[in-house]
Amino acid sequence: MDTVRIDKWLWAARFFKTRALASKACDMGRIRSNGIEAKPARDVRVGDKLNVKNEGGEFEIDVLALSQMRGPAAVAQGLYHETDASKEARRKAAEERRAMQEFAPLPERRPSKRDRRRIIQFRGGRQCPLAGSLVRVLPSLVDSNPAW
Repeated sequence: MDTVRIDKWLWAARFFKTRALASKACDMGRIRSNGIEAKPARDVRVGDKLNVKNEGGEFEIDVLALSQMRGPAAVAQGLYHETDASKEARRKAAEERRAMQEFAPLPERRPSKRDRRRIIQFRGGRQCPLAGSLVRVLPSLVDSNPAW
């Protein structure tokens, strides 16, 4: 076995939980092989240099071995070697995230239902078209309708 599809190799090396996620990452341009954007069907060879961006960070790795089967994590780590610069960059990014958490104030309590609705609306989530206008319409309905 001289070559393996890059999506299979990324899945076998445990960079992604499923092969579909690895394929999607290739399509989105998050995988580079020897400096070139890689499509899911691109072949990986021993000695290739890959740049992988996923939830865990950005990895710069050298391919040491090939595998088409997903195995234990210890075996998967033997498939590649991460560069020292990549390890250092990921460590710095993790430290920055931890430092930002220190400055972010924690809420005193859980958000109420009203607070959650405001947060969702602020983030551009579900829109409630009648929420704002209902308050303005009701007094006029009460005044104009004597049955109320």
